[in-house]
Amino acid sequence: MKQLTWRLVLPLTVISFGTFTKWWYVLPVDAPDTMMAGFPLAWVSEGWWTSMSLQIFLAELFFDFLVIFLFWFLLIFLVKCFLKIISVPKILTVVMLSLSALFLALAIFITTWPEVTFKIKRDWSMQVMVTGYKMTWTTQDRPDFMKYYPRKK
Repeated sequence: MKQLTWRLVLPLTVISFGTFTKWWYVLPVDAPDTMMAGFPLAWVSEGWWTSMSLQIFLAELFFDFLVIFLFWFLLIFLVKCFLKIISVPKILTVVMLSLSALFLALAIFITTWPEVTFKIKRDWSMQVMVTGYKMTWTTQDRPDFMKYYPRKK
């Protein structure tokens, strides 16, 4: 199982972490409406100081990575135990490791921007307005705020 973890589970974790996410439209306390991303917890948020800034919350990031890793580990473990022995072809291993290395390189590049701020934990409360799922490379427009809080007449 140790070989499968390094050759299959870890690359699948990085690839799925880098391709699929959940977006959150939230109203933080004492801050403007914000788009966040992360699955199952929101771990990245827009920064409020400039347009290209990000806030990355490390506790939520590690929790999300652990949940996805455990999902793939349990899935591979159960398939190996109950269905059959898994043999991963070398070409598939090379492709998955290359793709996960590409995702990690892109993540490292983005996190080295000077506008990115790291925090251990999100230190503000929020009200979640709308959520949805998306692929990471697609953009999600802000939902219409007035749809959720119409003006009173």
